[in-house]
Amino acid sequence: MSRFKALWPNRPTLAEIRSPGFATPWDAPTVPPFPFSFRNAEILTLSYRSSAEAIARLLPPPLEPSSDVVLIHVYRMNDTDWLGTYGESNVMLGARLPGRGIEGGYSPYLFLDSDVGVAHGREVHGQPKKLARPSLECRQDLLIGRIERNGIDILTATLPYKQERSDVGEMLRHFDFRTNLNLKAIDHVDGRPAIRQLTSRRLSEVRVHECWSGPCTVELRPNAQAPLHRLPVIDMLTGWFWRADFTLVAGEVVFDYLMSTGPELS
Repeated sequence: MSRFKALWPNRPTLAEIRSPGFATPWDAPTVPPFPFSFRNAEILTLSYRSSAEAIARLLPPPLEPSSDVVLIHVYRMNDTDWLGTYGESNVMLGARLPGRGIEGGYSPYLFLDSDVGVAHGREVHGQPKKLARPSLECRQDLLIGRIERNGIDILTATLPYKQERSDVGEMLRHFDFRTNLNLKAIDHVDGRPAIRQLTSRRLSEVRVHECWSGPCTVELRPNAQAPLHRLPVIDMLTGWFWRADFTLVAGEVVFDYLMSTGPELS
């Protein structure tokens, strides 16, 4: 046993530092290891038609758009390993990776009020998470979803309260958002690019307790630090309210920019 290990028995070993799931600070890590579970999550999912040009502009190559519909999920996470209770919102665009048979929902924007969630999303998945205050509440006969950042409600959305029973499969008609695609970009400390990847992940052990649908409304307000308004609302479509349990597991790298020199990047 080294002198340092004898003096500080809880000090991590080199093998532990190299191991998957290691996070800092090592004596009180912020980022949880996989897997971790979400129980009784309440989700408001909104769909609206936007500009095809606006959607294409936010997709990094070689991804291509597969839909002109935007899906926005506003979550009230009631019971999550490590994270506890918090609010989150994921903005998703239908996208495909040509030649790979991979399709899903690409996230240009993500907002939440958990420092653990922000750190995990950015460090592990490469999700573009920013601190904000998403909320989901019921006011009499109306479900209201909001995303507030810098004192501005960048999103206000509504859905009638539990008027029509539905099935989560209905939400997949625009694109299969169950596969979440993200652009992971991390530099070395000296400024050289360290990671430039498209990542993919799917939730596991999904158990849906209930699902309801109806006509939704979506209102966007400009904010330079949370530019959701760059996806303008052209036609409001269907909204869903659903409640589920699921588990977040490790994903995969589906495209590595630093290893590819193909024509898809020209």
